[in-house]
Amino acid sequence: MEKVVSRFLRYVRIHTESDPSAPPGVLPSAAREFDLARLLVDELRELGLTDAHVDEHCYVYATLPATPGCGALPVIGLLAHMDTSPDLTGKDVNPQILHYDGGELVINRELGVVMDAEHFPELDRFLGEDLIFADGRTLLGADDKGGIAVILQALEDLIAAGTPHGTVKVAFTPDEEIGRGPLGFDIPGFGADFAYTLDGPAPNEYAYETFNAAQAQVTLTGLSVHPGSSKGLMKSALLMSMDFNALLPPLETPFHTDGREGFFHLLSLTGNVEETRMIYLIRDHDSARFAERKAVMEKAAEELRRRWGSDCIRLEITDQYPNMAKWLEDKPEIVALAVAAMRLAGVEDPVAVAIRGGTDGSQLTSKGLPCPNLPCGTQYAHGRYEFVSVQALTTCKEMVKHLVSADLVKRVMEENL
Repeated sequence: MEKVVSRFLRYVRIHTESDPSAPPGVLPSAAREFDLARLLVDELRELGLTDAHVDEHCYVYATLPATPGCGALPVIGLLAHMDTSPDLTGKDVNPQILHYDGGELVINRELGVVMDAEHFPELDRFLGEDLIFADGRTLLGADDKGGIAVILQALEDLIAAGTPHGTVKVAFTPDEEIGRGPLGFDIPGFGADFAYTLDGPAPNEYAYETFNAAQAQVTLTGLSVHPGSSKGLMKSALLMSMDFNALLPPLETPFHTDGREGFFHLLSLTGNVEETRMIYLIRDHDSARFAERKAVMEKAAEELRRRWGSDCIRLEITDQYPNMAKWLEDKPEIVALAVAAMRLAGVEDPVAVAIRGGTDGSQLTSKGLPCPNLPCGTQYAHGRYEFVSVQALTTCKEMVKHLVSADLVKRVMEENL
């Protein structure tokens, strides 16, 4: 078995689900994230990286010093996140490897977890490959333990081969899945000139553009009265929530959009007649349309106040991360290095995609650490159909080895600077 696969299978069995209910500012959101962090520190030290440590907020940092004669090369950072999404449990992950020859792919017959290319069109791209799934009861955690495994194995191979390289900085972060990953990240202490997050899908896709993102919390206040004597008195917060959602564009949801189309996503709805809370995700690649989406939310709140009273609704919109494109468009050498590394790893036609989501790199780029996103092979993340192919993990590992090799870095920098 490929060593990168063995690493990956070891990591996904460790429960690291982040907790969105943790109070703001608490890092990490779940103490269990330290379990993987401590293991990774031990493995980094075994590889010979210096200053490998985990800080009090569960950020793992380490340095691979430059080989002799390569100290003048740019310092390159490699990042991945340790937490898994709270959208589906990541506890007791039981991974399995299934060979795909087309047709129906049974993940868990008992639970009816079955895939086919008609409903999961990406599956056709993996004909003849070996796919790693969980057992249909949990997510897999390839997002982003695939990225961690790829980085660690690439460094091990690089060191064993004696490949010349500049200084490489490594960091593994907590709480990316709940938007808190960069909050405690020490950019000056990290010391990279630029970095790459290994947190993407297919091996031929890279990204330097993400959504602009915000979260909206809607709190609706009603009045409960016995329904038998409530005429003119009862104000149902539950009905208000239905009114509010109906005021948003019905076809601008994740189900109806793709590519560069933004959306409103109702993430949760809880409550009763007296009080109901709704959480929305607001997303758009275009900054002007992103601002318009937030304005649509405000207008819907105003209409609800007209219908139900001035004190019926409280709307709080919080920006989460920006589109990193505007900071990276004038740094062609960083993207060119990534594309060259992908080609050397056997990727014939690397494709730039606009991420329909975000990474730690979104916030880190806006804070001064340029940080495009590279693939680790994850497909259908955040749910029971999540998988990564053995072949994709291997290709991405080779990509990282080329990405930091002295010969390629020197050539690309000379050509683009």
